Amino acid sequence: MRKKEKFSLFHSIKRRIYFFVIRILRFFTYLKNAHKSPQYLFILSPPYCGSTMLNQLLSSSKNVSCNNYLGTREGQLLPGVKHFMFKKDRWRPEVKYPWEEVKKIWLRYWDYSKPIFMDKSIPNIMRADEIQKVFQPIKYMCMVRNPYAQVEGIMRRNRQDAKSAAEFAIKCLRFQSKNKSRNNSLFFTYEDLCDNGEEVLQRMIEFIPELSDININIEYTSHNFKTKGKMRMTNLNCEKISKISDGDMRIINTVFKQEKALLSLFNYKIIER
Repeated sequence: MRKKEKFSLFHSIKRRIYFFVIRILRFFTYLKNAHKSPQYLFILSPPYCGSTMLNQLLSSSKNVSCNNYLGTREGQLLPGVKHFMFKKDRWRPEVKYPWEEVKKIWLRYWDYSKPIFMDKSIPNIMRADEIQKVFQPIKYMCMVRNPYAQVEGIMRRNRQDAKSAAEFAIKCLRFQSKNKSRNNSLFFTYEDLCDNGEEVLQRMIEFIPELSDININIEYTSHNFKTKGKMRMTNLNCEKISKISDGDMRIINTVFKQEKALLSLFNYKIIER
């Protein structure tokens, strides 16, 4: 067995042990707090738009329980649901999930001693209508990011071409245009959060008062191209957009220029070089 394969196997065993222990611990918190009714909080954010950073920020509150604290912190990656939620077809809106079964499994990972149960599974941006039929009471935090910065992340990390990456970013904005108008949703942008954090924090507290103890000054371990270590909340848009080649920028703009109204809805503009 190769060294890489041994490491992968070891990592997989560690994750299984971790999730097994978490389920046992959560069972005991359930026995003590089963009479309580949680507030469900779903982060609705496209990929590469700062959702992991937002998850870590919200998790700094003692009142929030995230259903998955590993990696990208997504509930769709938990044992029991990953085999059908994290398939290649997860970005097809017509794919339906058994949400009652998903809820049953996620409840094994949430901490019943805390009043807010949070999930961040990025394909949920297209499934909010189905989700709120099962999870009640529910609130959403809806976020987007400058689509040029998102496209850079898609191309770099998914090794995707500029045209398909730009089309996917537009697809995400279309879903978010609906989600931002929900009456149980708090909407803000990645840029708002990074550049005007205290203001966004106050809006969060007004939206959910139990979040009053959030610590916006924590160091974040979410993935970024600058470091594998921790760093404070920082707007990386300019550096990411500068990494896009002129050729790719022209291709991206052929897609974005057809969607000026959609970009304008989120106060984003076409970038010309």
